[in-house]
Amino acid sequence: MPFLRRPDGCRIRYELAGAPGAPPLLILEGVADRIEGWRRSLPALASELSVAIFDQRGNGDSDEPPGPCTMATFVEDAIGVLDEIGWDRAHVYGQSFGGMVAQELALTHPDRVRALVLGCTTAGEAHTVPVDEGKVPKGEPWRAWYGSAHPDLHPDEVAEDLRVASAPPEHPEGARRQWEAMVSWDAYDRLPEISVPTLVLHGTEDRMIAPANAEVLAARIPGAELVLLEGAGHVYHWEQPERADRDVVSFLRRHADA
Repeated sequence: MPFLRRPDGCRIRYELAGAPGAPPLLILEGVADRIEGWRRSLPALASELSVAIFDQRGNGDSDEPPGPCTMATFVEDAIGVLDEIGWDRAHVYGQSFGGMVAQELALTHPDRVRALVLGCTTAGEAHTVPVDEGKVPKGEPWRAWYGSAHPDLHPDEVAEDLRVASAPPEHPEGARRQWEAMVSWDAYDRLPEISVPTLVLHGTEDRMIAPANAEVLAARIPGAELVLLEGAGHVYHWEQPERADRDVVSFLRRHADA
């Protein structure tokens, strides 16, 4: 289990998969996610790409943030991982909070990004289209992660997801520090400056981040492509990994020379 130690002492766990020499892809996970949360997508992505994925500080096996964070903190962690593994440039795939980090990375370090994939994310708190969360049964808040039909159709998958999501270590400060970074960040006015090929993915039944946010991103990023995953919720990479991975691989294949 490799770790990178950042200048402030925070250890970042990362993993590599795929064939050396294949186009490089860096995955940026969401709040309270962990590398194992991408277990259904990594085999397909690594079949055509050289994949690096890491636990954001405050997630999974990485350390708790030692102090307050801004979005730049998480961007510099991503740059640190790229430097550690010797990648000058990579495709970048960010999901949810990771999609915000990915936007900021593309805006502040465009020389490090080949193409961009933004999954179920927003342009920032000030311009987020609010979601109609609806109601979930008392004691089952996790249902809001999924499209409405998925938990009852796939109870074994959901049970596995919950085991993975609740695995130790615990991070009492992690989500709070990531939230601090989110609420003080906004990219809306800068989105037209993104100059790399961009794919925007979103589930049509996302009850945590409204699908309309994908339309905002796709409209403001020059040349961006929009793909809506019918019936999928916020964790579309858990629900519909085959469809999502096919769209991502197809997009990155078309931009292999970016």
